[in-house]
Amino acid sequence: MASIITDARAFLVDVAVETERTDAVQSFVSQETIFVELGTSDGLHGLGYSYTIGTGGRAVLSMLRDHLLPILVGQEADRIEAVWYRLFASTRATTTGAITSLALAAVDTALWDIASRRAALPLWRLAGGFRRDIPLYDTEGGWLHLDVDELIDGALASQRAGLQGVKVKIGKPNGQEDRERLTAVREAVGSHFDIMVDANQSMTSAEAIRRARLFDGLDLGWIEEPLPADDIEGHARLVAATSTPIAVGESMYSIAQFREYLDRGAAGIVQVDVARIGGITPWLKVAHLAESFNVHVCPHFLMELHVSLVAAIPNGRYVEHIPQLRAITKTGMTIHDGRALAPETLGLGIDWDRDAMDDRTVL
Repeated sequence: MASIITDARAFLVDVAVETERTDAVQSFVSQETIFVELGTSDGLHGLGYSYTIGTGGRAVLSMLRDHLLPILVGQEADRIEAVWYRLFASTRATTTGAITSLALAAVDTALWDIASRRAALPLWRLAGGFRRDIPLYDTEGGWLHLDVDELIDGALASQRAGLQGVKVKIGKPNGQEDRERLTAVREAVGSHFDIMVDANQSMTSAEAIRRARLFDGLDLGWIEEPLPADDIEGHARLVAATSTPIAVGESMYSIAQFREYLDRGAAGIVQVDVARIGGITPWLKVAHLAESFNVHVCPHFLMELHVSLVAAIPNGRYVEHIPQLRAITKTGMTIHDGRALAPETLGLGIDWDRDAMDDRTVL
């Protein structure tokens, strides 16, 4: 018997940023968290979510309330692919783009929440079940406003906690300053610890090549988003100019974009974000596409959800440690010996605090 979606609602929760976060182009000022809650004819309920980092949350909410949710009611909840494509097709005028993808993600994650409960399988098993524990690297100690001593302290704390790496933001006006900061961290943590860097799309192709050469000898894990996400040719030239892997995907919103990058050899690490790609359904397709190119997946942000997805696939390499949901959850992600454990609970595996969410609901 089909499981019919009988009710659907969307709401926006404002979650305060847990710590000051800065990079070469912006500050993380607030997390507008957009939720979709679904009920079905067979008594199941699902809660999915998406996010922005300060702007656009209300636009996503309007897309859901004004357009997508009315289409959703009456659809079969256990036909996730069909639902995703029907909603996507109804938004042709606004695809491919952030607002549509973020709205689709809130719906799609709610459907997977229901699917996990129906199957009585935790998400990481339902989506593939490759392994349960995943290495973590930390970003919270690497923001651009931190001075060198603070970077070192953060990296050493992560190392003592058993994490396998840290990410340091780059994009100082002078490339030598970036190099000095990174050199200090490398000398502090030694050679058997990963250091990744993130430029947040702040550079030209020529400058990215120059800085990559400045960083030679530091054995960086990757250089993340060195150029604007639509500059595939520039990324390809950078890949050819450096032995350091180039990571992309945080700011990409369609499977086709990932295909183009991989086909051109312009991506050494795929950082597909489950919210920005449009949900778990397309996330898994991108992950398997990357596997066909022998490329690792190290997704951006959303560690509470990404831990289950990275655990599901054979080419998952890292989960990024940035706690951001503690204000609206009862328990956090389980970490053991520096590795994240995918939850065995049903649904998305996130222990939501509905009272705290209600207190922070703004629309």
